[in-house]
Amino acid sequence: MSELKAVLFDMYGTLAGFDPPREQIQAQGVEKFGLSVTTAGIDAGYHIADEFMTRQNATKPVRTMNANEQWAFFARFEQLVLQGAGHEVDLTLAGEIWTEVRKQEYEIALFPDVIDGLDQLRSSGLIVGVVSNMNSSSERLLDDMGLTGHVDLAVTSGETGVEKPDKRIFDAALMKAGVSADEAALVGDQLESDIYGSENAGIHPILIDRYNGHPNYKSHPRTTDMASTIALIGEMRSK
Repeated sequence: MSELKAVLFDMYGTLAGFDPPREQIQAQGVEKFGLSVTTAGIDAGYHIADEFMTRQNATKPVRTMNANEQWAFFARFEQLVLQGAGHEVDLTLAGEIWTEVRKQEYEIALFPDVIDGLDQLRSSGLIVGVVSNMNSSSERLLDDMGLTGHVDLAVTSGETGVEKPDKRIFDAALMKAGVSADEAALVGDQLESDIYGSENAGIHPILIDRYNGHPNYKSHPRTTDMASTIALIGEMRSK
């Protein structure tokens, strides 16, 4: 491979997650319906549901749906979360539970290891960026997430009008970074949108598997946190 000059990161599931944790939010949401969930069950459910969202965004992005379409989508999303957690519910009940989940107070917040990890990578001379399917401007995303000053660039679907795995969003990030595809790596948690998408764009994929959804994955390098990601990137640069 060419000399590695840039490392691009996905946002949700890679750099950030729910605060409070998603299992706590779901537990509070299902309580009034007489259900209970475990962390392992919610991790399994989100693994299935997030893949469903990735497939949807590749055809008709959720951000482009009208209110009725979004309700139907998230009812199915919640149904899959609960299915992974061991509960089979119909779409009507799943929609009611999703509405209750949405009432909980939560935010998307950076994982504790992110800022130090990004700063380490930048200090080593790498260009560091974010490629996100979030429906926001890059400037607002970085400000909202507390990443301003810790990364060099961001590209979002809100700005480009396309979602990962569309090659165009990766090309936009490469252009901003000023590097070729072979000089960049992409760290992400979703196989279709992040790993296959970056591979199709010619970028070196790294799967970060914080929730251990792909324990036996071998097709590309796999890490579980920022420390193991930084170590892997160091190995890639030394070759």
